[in-house]
Amino acid sequence: MSNEVRITPSILNADFAHLDSEIAKIAQASDLIHLDIMDNVFVPNMTFDFQAATEIIKNCPIPVDSHLMVADVDLIAVQYAEAGSASVTIHVEATSDIRSTLKEIKSHGARASIALKPNTSINDYSEYFDLIDMVLIMTVEPGFGGQKFMENMMSKVKEARKLIGSRPIWLQVDGGISLSTIEIAREAGADTFVAGSAVFSAQDPAMMVEQLRTQAALH
Repeated sequence: MSNEVRITPSILNADFAHLDSEIAKIAQASDLIHLDIMDNVFVPNMTFDFQAATEIIKNCPIPVDSHLMVADVDLIAVQYAEAGSASVTIHVEATSDIRSTLKEIKSHGARASIALKPNTSINDYSEYFDLIDMVLIMTVEPGFGGQKFMENMMSKVKEARKLIGSRPIWLQVDGGISLSTIEIAREAGADTFVAGSAVFSAQDPAMMVEQLRTQAALH
């Protein structure tokens, strides 16, 4: 397991009316900004359309990790790479040609990642591990922030860690990450952590990012 720990705060729980200042609060403490793109089709919520997302990516002072929770993701994933995302994550449940889409993302200079909902088996997608830079294990059902961490997903995180082996693939978890749950996810093998409500509900969001990093690094 990599000794490196990455904290990627999700702006899903930030104040959308003041996103620039919200991102500025945490930029220096964070590794990437996690941008949740929801279409109200694949998940029952709507966040940013492509135009709004492009503005965020363009103006963000640190790299953006775009997590696409949208139907027909094959049609738009490459656009997020072209827009300047450092990383583009597609849900395996929403794509009809995973291999081609991952290659397209990478061809435009972005890291390519697959995400799996809680009920999706990781072993069904092990054939794609030679193409990916990151795998995201959802620890809540995608769609809303502030949900309870699903500890029973840790067996899937452990399985992902085995499948990764010695490859330089990041292992990300997203959903319910806090000071109490980040230890559990780290022990299971995760090295990249999405935290939303824990960061933006804190009195000092940047300090919370550092505390999360410290807590994860203990394991």
